[in-house]
Amino acid sequence: MSATIPCNPIANSDQVRDEDYLWTLNFGPQHPATHTTLRIVLKLDGERVVDAIPDIGYLHSGFEKIGEHLDYNQYVTVTDRMNYISPMANNVAWHHSVETLIGIELTPRCKYIRVLISELARISDHLLSNGAMGLDTGAFTFFLYAFYQRERIYDIFETLCGARFTNSYTRVGGVMHDITPLVVEKIRAFIKDFPNTLEDMERLLNRNRIFVDRTKDVGVLTKEEAINRSCSGPIARASGVTRDLRKDEPYMGYEDFDFQVCCAKAGDCFARYYVRMAEMRESLKILEQAVENIPEGPANVGVDERTALPTKEQVYQTIEGTITHFELVMANRGFEVPCEESYAATETANGELGFYVAGDGSDVAYRARCRPPSFIHFAAFPHLIRGHTLSDVVAVLGSLNIIAAELDR
Repeated sequence: MSATIPCNPIANSDQVRDEDYLWTLNFGPQHPATHTTLRIVLKLDGERVVDAIPDIGYLHSGFEKIGEHLDYNQYVTVTDRMNYISPMANNVAWHHSVETLIGIELTPRCKYIRVLISELARISDHLLSNGAMGLDTGAFTFFLYAFYQRERIYDIFETLCGARFTNSYTRVGGVMHDITPLVVEKIRAFIKDFPNTLEDMERLLNRNRIFVDRTKDVGVLTKEEAINRSCSGPIARASGVTRDLRKDEPYMGYEDFDFQVCCAKAGDCFARYYVRMAEMRESLKILEQAVENIPEGPANVGVDERTALPTKEQVYQTIEGTITHFELVMANRGFEVPCEESYAATETANGELGFYVAGDGSDVAYRARCRPPSFIHFAAFPHLIRGHTLSDVVAVLGSLNIIAAELDR
């Protein structure tokens, strides 16, 4: 078997080499630049990448099948383990799908709380993505700036629900705990201080010669290719695809907020980095609007719905609250859903995260399927890396922000 290697500048354009002369290099599953347990089988002609074969299955969790064995509230703990960089956004996406199936309308306060945690999760995810990408290309100080701010977001989440990493915060029809004045105070402090850090980070990297040379015109994805390959989120918007579910298919009250959809045209690694930096500024705008205008009232739907856990006051002072608490907790009866199916998606940090849920009348999904953005984007990696050098692998992979826990079914 032979192959033509036109990408080698040393070889003549008509030169044909036997495939035995190509190097096979395993990139991962244990490599510091993969950031997780994924493997890429690279075919190299010298240092030039001829082909790349993504190999998944090293972090298999069976999250789709588990969704058919746990009830609609228990499954939220599994979503934490999917994109574990922004688990709050996964919690929101799953219960948004379930509530779409059941037909539950959230309270105004709950919608704003979910917007707050979703945008904090977006900033947290972008900080890790760009910070790790900078680290892979030699910008260690940039990485430290990013991770310090991630710690502040972890502190907010810990104050909100008691968990820093795997939060499991949302519930069908509401959230685990209502937001407190201390959480509001910490969010306000973050909104005030974070823009200064963003400016410092941009000064460190935007015109850094090494970073620019390693990311500009590398891993170019055109607008047509992004659409044809079903890309979404910053990956698609960096290629000029002006699609954002928060604007195009508003949910959770996003139509109330004033923010811009951040896009670029170059479609290279630098554009994907730059779009994420711009999106963090827009998320700050949403956070400020949400935290200053959060509605009064309950965070969960009423006890008559028999879906969300009642408050302590409702349990102790009303018969409806006592019955609801007994059925959901002590009797473990859960709640029934219609024999229907639905698909709903949210705009997470990596793109469109959607869940297809089919109900059969019981408190457990008959079918639960997921559309994780990392699975879609990892399939585009071979197209982006062919013809580039081995050192470009870490830049392209970092710009895609692949989370392996989203890959394996």
